[in-house]
Amino acid sequence: MTKISRRDSLKALAISGLGAGILAGCEDKKVEHNAHAEHKHEAQNTGLNERDQKLMQQKFFTDHERQTVKLLSDIVIPKDEISGSASEAGVPEFIEFMMIDQPNQQIPMRGGLKWLDVQCSKRFQKKFIECAEKQQFEILDEIAYPESAKPEMSQGVAFFTHFRGLVGAGFWSSKMGIKDIGFKGNVANVWTGVPQEVLDKLGVSYPA
Repeated sequence: MTKISRRDSLKALAISGLGAGILAGCEDKKVEHNAHAEHKHEAQNTGLNERDQKLMQQKFFTDHERQTVKLLSDIVIPKDEISGSASEAGVPEFIEFMMIDQPNQQIPMRGGLKWLDVQCSKRFQKKFIECAEKQQFEILDEIAYPESAKPEMSQGVAFFTHFRGLVGAGFWSSKMGIKDIGFKGNVANVWTGVPQEVLDKLGVSYPA
């Protein structure tokens, strides 16, 4: 699988409709959680309610799973000339929080990570994070494109499609991701009037 830019990742999420659904499903508090994860829980998670602070302190992934999530996240959204990678934006922490906040996601996530290791062990006698990049991408090529995936890879396809959506939701709701796409939010701007070409087209002008 050729390395893709984060803009290609965003396009893929938008086309599939999955990214939009997951992004829409992430409540405002998830955005705030991700921002706090990005900054290593600085200021004692100021602004989070008591329940969310407790959730932020819990762990779901094993060390090995966490390493796999970090690697996969950075494959989906690698560092580029504009901003950092998914892991640098706090995406692995975001995904771990989602597992704790939404327990129904835990079995599919853990099962998917296990599936990835089993496939790599069968093919390369190594777990996913131990494989060479070429080997990792060989496996991901077979599950990254649902429309062309083989039926026997359906479990991996379902896992990676969902995982990719979580990465997109985590990254583009982080401070880094928002800056990456140029979203300015609710900021003041200066209105300089209707562009001259529009005025000319309409045959009107401002008073002298």
